[in-house]
Amino acid sequence: MAIDSFITLALSVPEWMTPDATTPAWLAILLIALATFVSEDLTCVATGLLIQRGVVHPAVGLAGCFVGIFVGDMGLWLIGRTCWGALERWRWFARRLPHEKLERFGAWFDKHAGKTIFASRFMPGTRMPLYLAAGALGHKGGRFIFWVFVAGGVWTPVVVLLSAALGEAFIEPFERFLGSGWLALVAVVLVIFLIVRFVALMMTPTGRNRVYLMFARIGQREFWPAWVFYLPLWPWLIYLGLRYGGLRTCTCANPAIEHSGFVGESKNQILGQLDAAFVAPFKLIPSGNIDVRMETFRGWMRDAVVDYPLILKPDAGQRGASVRLVQDDQQAREYFSAHPVPTIAQRYHPGPCEAGLFFILPPDAQEGFIFSITHKEFPVLVGDGVHTLERLILRHPRYRMQAGVFMERHAQRLEQVLARGEAFTLVRSGNHCQGTIFKDGSFLITPELTTAINHATKNFRGFHVGRFDLRYTDQDSLKAGGGFEIIELNGLTSESTNIYDPSRGTLWAYRTLFAQWHWVFRIGYANRKRGAHVSTWRGLWHAYRRYYREQLVTTAAD
Repeated sequence: MAIDSFITLALSVPEWMTPDATTPAWLAILLIALATFVSEDLTCVATGLLIQRGVVHPAVGLAGCFVGIFVGDMGLWLIGRTCWGALERWRWFARRLPHEKLERFGAWFDKHAGKTIFASRFMPGTRMPLYLAAGALGHKGGRFIFWVFVAGGVWTPVVVLLSAALGEAFIEPFERFLGSGWLALVAVVLVIFLIVRFVALMMTPTGRNRVYLMFARIGQREFWPAWVFYLPLWPWLIYLGLRYGGLRTCTCANPAIEHSGFVGESKNQILGQLDAAFVAPFKLIPSGNIDVRMETFRGWMRDAVVDYPLILKPDAGQRGASVRLVQDDQQAREYFSAHPVPTIAQRYHPGPCEAGLFFILPPDAQEGFIFSITHKEFPVLVGDGVHTLERLILRHPRYRMQAGVFMERHAQRLEQVLARGEAFTLVRSGNHCQGTIFKDGSFLITPELTTAINHATKNFRGFHVGRFDLRYTDQDSLKAGGGFEIIELNGLTSESTNIYDPSRGTLWAYRTLFAQWHWVFRIGYANRKRGAHVSTWRGLWHAYRRYYREQLVTTAAD
């Protein structure tokens, strides 16, 4: 139900609900309780305004809101309790939320039920998934009922009575500009609703962090939502499409890669076409029986003479999703159990450095060139002997910007207090959305490194543009064209990731991005004239759907 419809309905029946009306109080309570099933917070705010205007008796309004909230919370818990078995039998769900992870959450919730339920009251959007999971995974139902009752009993009068108090201050100026009709009341409800949400968020450290991030990210483009960051690119892509024969021309940029690397391309097929001397040894572990996969995995380890630690990652993964550093057979088996998709096993290059190298080879050129290099820095926290890992993350001016992915990755250690001076690496995967810091590394580009990359791709016919991810020992060795191994090569939709350097200007970042895509279309156009296959919209859509249908929800990497 729309917000204005709800308010209009509420205000259209004052004769039912006034303190002097003969309508039974239970009916008014029922109506208010039912409204909370649409939106708890909006109903509490609207009820507060109705109390302020004398339309609803305070006791009736408070009772209706509390009953609706309590019944709604218990309903979510019961749904989780009764329907979770069916969800666990659903293969799609079970693959994304393994039973072991769910059991750990259930044990954790039973231990922290009180503070978690109270905190959820102050964190919009968290109650539904939390209460569903609590019903399914928690074992102490009585404790849940008790804390939901207490939290609702505290929250309801605060919100309702605060709304009643604020209503008197807001209603007059809004009526002055919008008139005395329902429009002014809707405006007041929305304003008070936003105030209540803001105050609620400011009551908890996590909520305050969310408010801070909401404003802090506005001025930091590296944390903008993808659709916002790429919005200025679309007019440029449309222009390039018109100039070079259509938007689909870009899918001819790498004829040797399916859809040129639009989405879901196979790492195994791509790495297999590079010079093996430059690639970290790898093996494709097909999907299937876990014992068979482990046998294939162990056989490769013997044949390739590699040992733990090793990297496991989906053959068709993107943005660092589900990359794991495994230390033994048990961790490998757990990974294969949780990730039944075809998987790449790869020797772990200790680095300690990593870079993203964007390479361009025009079709009419004998050798390619390095368009850009991204120097990657892995975030490290230093303990103070006082604060937990969670608090250190939330207190850090930069790391708090990606607190969600860090907390998911280190969920079992968030309450650990690091010793003073103890260093803790937050991420090993060199991906920005996983928390790695990207810097422009143009100082690493040398003729020797360019020659090495050309040697690595000399037999890869049909590859012209993409980004290599490299692990290397030190900068001097990399500049000399050695000391590195290729761990991935990404195609069409890979980025020149130096655009995320926080020290470079926004205009510089867009100039780099626009130049990258200009090269993509120029190369695609040249290949198209040579007879390269142009992907159809239908084929691109199917590739997109296939990848995201199989993509894992738990995307945090090591």
